[in-house]
Amino acid sequence: MADTGAFPLPQTPPAPGEPPAPSPLARAERFVWLTARVLEQRLFAYVFRGGGAGPVESALDAYRNEDGGYGHALEPDLRGPVSQPLHTAHAVQVLDAVGRCGGQRVESICRYLTSVSTADGALPSVTAALRGYPAAPFVPVPDDPPGDLLATGPVVGLLYRNEVWHAWLFRAADFCWRAIESLETSHPYEVEAAVAFLDSVPDRPRAREAAARLGRLVREQRLAVLDPDALDAFPVSPGYAPGEHHFPHDFARAPHSLARAWFTDDEMARSLDFLAAEQTDDGGWPVRWRHWAPAPLLESRPRVTLDALRTLRAHGRPVG
Repeated sequence: MADTGAFPLPQTPPAPGEPPAPSPLARAERFVWLTARVLEQRLFAYVFRGGGAGPVESALDAYRNEDGGYGHALEPDLRGPVSQPLHTAHAVQVLDAVGRCGGQRVESICRYLTSVSTADGALPSVTAALRGYPAAPFVPVPDDPPGDLLATGPVVGLLYRNEVWHAWLFRAADFCWRAIESLETSHPYEVEAAVAFLDSVPDRPRAREAAARLGRLVREQRLAVLDPDALDAFPVSPGYAPGEHHFPHDFARAPHSLARAWFTDDEMARSLDFLAAEQTDDGGWPVRWRHWAPAPLLESRPRVTLDALRTLRAHGRPVG
């Protein structure tokens, strides 16, 4: 995304006697307080400034519906009030981030997930209830949406990680295993969803075997940019926006991820260097996917910024 120029920050080392340039974290914090929704502001405070989990939960409640699902553009590319699986998946991510993924709240979420699952036990990305509300053009709303690894894998992985045992989980996990182990071609977002599942599923030998196969697929199909200085050598997946590349850090967001073994130390270092350098002059990180309306872009950038900071920190990069 282009520099907004609204609040220029120092980009060169300060002269002797001048105060040091703001850290990446300080620059990002300014960006968050200038642009983010209350939810991302409170999540930033929790992750980086010792804030409480309660305020994050309270902010998340604004997006919750009576059916146990979440709506109201929690996932910014889906507008409107109705509950949707992708909104609810994001709610589970937030609850996991603050250590509150359990209890009656998650029981209610699982009931919603059960109510919208397909015949094979999986989640569709969207349901027909979204029709009539604005949504990104890359999120079609079919009459009978199929189950989707993209929607199902991250939710199942997080529920496993938090030891949430619900009847919905087991059929959904079977779907994920079948989908992952049958992949012959894929695209980066689907691979990321598979990794989110494999990193937390209890059957670790099976997960390691599936991840090794998936890593070979990623390299063979050039789904990860291994050299940021040679972007043209790595094709963008069909249907993606121009320049919507994915990098090793997108797949292995922490060193313990099974996807970390897919990349050499040098490849990961170059990837993290690229991520750190992507911070723009306004303190935020850019949104790489297609920009289709002003509000979704504005609301997505603080989330992308939080993800970038957490990824850098997880890999031991100093952020401030």
